[in-house]
Amino acid sequence: MPDYPAVLTPVNHVEPVPRRLRATLGHATVFDTTHALYVWEWPNYPQYYVPVSDVDSAVLVAEGQTEESPRGPVELYALRVGDICRRRAARFLPLSPDPRLHNTVRFEWTALDAWYEEDEQVFVHPRNPYSRVDALRSTRPVRVELEGTLLGQSSSPVMVFETGLPTRYYLPPTEIDFTHLMASATVTACPYKGTTSGYWSVQIGPDLHDDLAWSYDFPTRELLPIAGLVAFYNEYVDIWVDGIALDRPRTHFSRPSQ
Repeated sequence: MPDYPAVLTPVNHVEPVPRRLRATLGHATVFDTTHALYVWEWPNYPQYYVPVSDVDSAVLVAEGQTEESPRGPVELYALRVGDICRRRAARFLPLSPDPRLHNTVRFEWTALDAWYEEDEQVFVHPRNPYSRVDALRSTRPVRVELEGTLLGQSSSPVMVFETGLPTRYYLPPTEIDFTHLMASATVTACPYKGTTSGYWSVQIGPDLHDDLAWSYDFPTRELLPIAGLVAFYNEYVDIWVDGIALDRPRTHFSRPSQ
């Protein structure tokens, strides 16, 4: 059993989105709505379902195909704006066992150039309204090793507690041994933290362990305490907190979430 709160939202749960949502493709606003719905297609986070009446019909191109979904048969649409065409980008749900979902559209996240909640851009996927992400300063000593090699230790970490994920320990860069770290070109984004500014692989002897550490120089305002600090994947390194070794969390992904 993990030592952090699990995500408990059931699949197919539906709730209203109280925020204005917009998304763009090229120069066009594909939709602009204050009546979207959250739909949990899996427990970790929801998708947005948008009333078709709030979608610019000029950008929708019927593909003449349908698919079955747990919420009813969907009609597939491409998005076309000028010379830009994104195939299978939208799924229109005319009827559903849940009447709240009648005449809604679910868009593929990567088919659109940018998504906005109110006037702030959202990255990767919708934020889960039932998840908390807290960055708390601490004086509990944290030590990070890999294969017996010290990578960093600090008595002033910032701990990030995120629903459904193990605690992440962010250490000041002055307390990281960068002689074992090699800068990587990897960039990832998080709906809650923003976009990473640095990634590092770890070199231990002849072995290179890809992309084990990362940093956010410009995180979202809610996560400002982690700005410029460095964290490691608990799943792949050994971490001690208060002198007690932590068990490595299990992951079902090739690269776990931060």
